[in-house]
Amino acid sequence: MSVFKRNRWAITLAVLLIACFLGLQEIAVRRAQALTNDTYEQLETFANVLAIVQKNYVEPVSTKQLIDGAITGMLASLDPHSAYLTPDLYRDLEVETRGSFGGLGIEITIRNGLLTVVAPIEDTPAYRAGIKAGDQIIKIDNDFTKDMTLTDAVNRMRGPKGSTIKLTIHRADMPEMFTVSLTRDVIKIQSVKSKMIDGYGYLRITTFQEATDDGVEKAIDDFRKSDHGHIKGVVLDLRDNPGGLLNQAVKVSDDFLDGGMIVYTQGRLENQQQKYFSHKKRDFEDYPMVVLVNGGSASASEIVAGALQDQRRAVIVGTQTFGKGSVQTILPLDDHSALRLTTARYFTPNGRSIQAVGITPDVDIEPPKPTLASLEIPGAVVDEDEEIHERDLPHHFKNGQIQNKTHKPSEEEGAAPEETAPNGSQSKAGKAGKPKDVQLDKAIDILKHWNSFKLQLAKGDIGSAAPNAQ
Repeated sequence: MSVFKRNRWAITLAVLLIACFLGLQEIAVRRAQALTNDTYEQLETFANVLAIVQKNYVEPVSTKQLIDGAITGMLASLDPHSAYLTPDLYRDLEVETRGSFGGLGIEITIRNGLLTVVAPIEDTPAYRAGIKAGDQIIKIDNDFTKDMTLTDAVNRMRGPKGSTIKLTIHRADMPEMFTVSLTRDVIKIQSVKSKMIDGYGYLRITTFQEATDDGVEKAIDDFRKSDHGHIKGVVLDLRDNPGGLLNQAVKVSDDFLDGGMIVYTQGRLENQQQKYFSHKKRDFEDYPMVVLVNGGSASASEIVAGALQDQRRAVIVGTQTFGKGSVQTILPLDDHSALRLTTARYFTPNGRSIQAVGITPDVDIEPPKPTLASLEIPGAVVDEDEEIHERDLPHHFKNGQIQNKTHKPSEEEGAAPEETAPNGSQSKAGKAGKPKDVQLDKAIDILKHWNSFKLQLAKGDIGSAAPNAQ
């Protein structure tokens, strides 16, 4: 019998004695009884490894450092979104959801062991430097990111305003890596931006954070005032929106719906079975609506797009979304650190799991690809799949459903080979030297021909009826 097994009952007794002292006998007994023989054996292996490392490693290493590393690795092995948050990272997360934090303004993930950009956040150092979705960050300053954890990467890229950092980037359509120097700033995210385009309201949400819903409601009121109390139509742009707070996604969806389910979650525990509904409204205005999405639309963005699609409230235009259909719960620990743990899956009102599949647009329009001539680099090869999706990430868990292709995208032809500007700018070719945004043009065109879409929208057959953009 091993030393660990011989001491198992001593360990259990010690736990019980401490619990008695604290008045927690019943809880401790249940926890001790819940540990299986297999668990004790694995803990023995862990304890042996810990002792060997501390005795033989080339330099002294603290127990805390080893335990923190073990916890980080344990959570990273589960899925791409579960993580151990040190006290500093936990504080950063709390600040970030309020819309102000220090850093570069970039949403990152790990793909094939490489730090990869999901989406830059608008009006941030990363966005202004030209960082794009799909870029691989090979080095941070002089350190390679191969197998670097997300926690380490975030720690390296966060910093005080005015400090500089260098990122070495590999981009799919470039044959050579390049280095970008960025100056950190206090990232104050304006999550809602709006304006009028050709008499229609254009509403862009860059991320779902505290008070996003307030910004959306103000924009809707402004649209209504601009047309004497009537809204002609709205484009909701969720492209490159990495998500954010669930409650804000629910509130924003509620702003556009008149009753009905928005989203529901399913997990192992009873409190993880949640359903969210919109409210019936006396003065609800069912104005025409188009939602723009792409591979950078994730999580909360997919909840909104899925709800509006299933409720036949809006036409979804763009490309397949990211496919992050999982719920992360923040579980604080006693030392002011926390676990970010995946606890449930999201489902649209019609019961579609978003996980590793995403939202399929009603009208599929790919952004124009760069040509070899436009790159002006001899021997350059264009990667035909630049977008990163949940299904590309290591350890992602499966969808668990047979894919239901209720919403079949249309085949769009004739798109001009020009670069897309997902910043919601007026998208007329040549105006102020800005490239044409064919997806936004398509959205405006659908609003202009809305009457021809009503019947198809009700039948769920919008894709086959979509006219070509003019």
